[in-house]
Amino acid sequence: MASSADAEFVDVLIVGAGLSGIGSARHLQQACPDRSFMLLESRETLGGTWDLFRYPGIRSDSDMYTLGYSFKPWLQRKSLADGPSILNYLKETATETGVDQHIRYRHKVRSASWSSDSARWTVIAEHTDTGESVEIACQFLLMCSGYYDYEHPYTPEFAGTGDFKGRLFHAQHWPDDLDYRDKQVVVIGSGATAVTLVPELARETAHTVMLQRSPTYIASVPEEDQTAVYLQRFLPGSWVYRVTRWKRVLLQMYVYWLSRWKPELVKKFLLGKVREALGKDYDIKTHFTPAYNPWDQRLCAIPEGDMFTAIREQRAEVVTDHIERFTENGIRLQSGRELEADIIVLATGLNLKFMGGARLTVDGQEIDPSQLFVYRGMMFGNVPNLAQVFGYTNASWTLKSDLTGDFVCRVLNYMRSAGVKVAIPRLQEGAVEEEPMMGLNSGYVMRSVGQFPKQGVKLPWRLYQNYILDFLQLRLRPLRDKVLEFR
Repeated sequence: MASSADAEFVDVLIVGAGLSGIGSARHLQQACPDRSFMLLESRETLGGTWDLFRYPGIRSDSDMYTLGYSFKPWLQRKSLADGPSILNYLKETATETGVDQHIRYRHKVRSASWSSDSARWTVIAEHTDTGESVEIACQFLLMCSGYYDYEHPYTPEFAGTGDFKGRLFHAQHWPDDLDYRDKQVVVIGSGATAVTLVPELARETAHTVMLQRSPTYIASVPEEDQTAVYLQRFLPGSWVYRVTRWKRVLLQMYVYWLSRWKPELVKKFLLGKVREALGKDYDIKTHFTPAYNPWDQRLCAIPEGDMFTAIREQRAEVVTDHIERFTENGIRLQSGRELEADIIVLATGLNLKFMGGARLTVDGQEIDPSQLFVYRGMMFGNVPNLAQVFGYTNASWTLKSDLTGDFVCRVLNYMRSAGVKVAIPRLQEGAVEEEPMMGLNSGYVMRSVGQFPKQGVKLPWRLYQNYILDFLQLRLRPLRDKVLEFR
């Protein structure tokens, strides 16, 4: 579809007003002040993940010194912040910078079409409250919608769910009216959502069970970063933030590297800490020893060992078993055990969705995402003037988001100075050996691997999940290379 002559036009259109979108907009304000931009947000407010998820105890499992923006220091004491604090941080950022004035809410992007004749994208967005469609044209399209399906979480099929007389729901759709005080609660799952929910629910329930099919590596971390606490005595907050941010980056990289090169050593360390927390008589092998190596899937971080405390105090329990079926009063396990429940929460994970499900076409030809190759972790082979913010799987999302925003600004500034309209990573068919884009074997990744682009085995088509390497490549090296073509 050609760009409509009467479509509203901005230089840069950002899709999504969450962590990535707000940060990218601020990068544009600072580095490309002469460029017009707009953010389209499908929901009625900003914040993305941190506004959508409302379950008790929601928090980040990434520290705020690296999840926070490079341009806005996190000045609170807690390193692992709760969801409302993170949402307030995003709102503050958007308000202080004026980014909030550029957001159009209830605009869900349905499609984006590139025309080489006009060197523009034409985006079709739907007003979610009226169903009407609007056309917006742009020179550069920046997708900041994450990779989760925020409408349809992953819900496995369990026999007998219709027989259960209590309340059953997915944690992604937490009911506002739920009263779980003095109730018997079962949380199904073993990932970040489950280990966040269980200790929080256990404060008020009669008893809380985390029912898992298989264990996950869980690491207890301090709520406050001791380096930051020490530096706050004699350095201003912004300097404390910068120093602690780099310390955390290097620590994350070291742990990931060690997990890859010495997995048994990291495994022994992690399980030793669990044994210290729960005692020598607890069945660590069954309930906390995964069948995979550390960082084959993301580690779950818990502040100050809160989940272990709930287990020690017998307010919470971990059960490792398979579900036979749901019953009127709870769940029957394959071992024969019955778990009584008034409330069952599915913390069974999320589904992934590429670019929020938007349909892409280039000069009338529809793009199959699974056939794309990722250029420098953000652009796509043979797709012009488009980038996607895609954070790290082994570190904080915002680290890569900041680098992507900076790189896009470098591209835009070069295009203006050189008098060109198009930036496109050129890829010859069969020129790159392919690998899956995300180097994890988590269930949510494996379920969706065929829907996402691929990577190559070497730069610039490979994602190394390495912040230092990306910092050097995306901020310090020359912009031009043999792949990125400007015309």
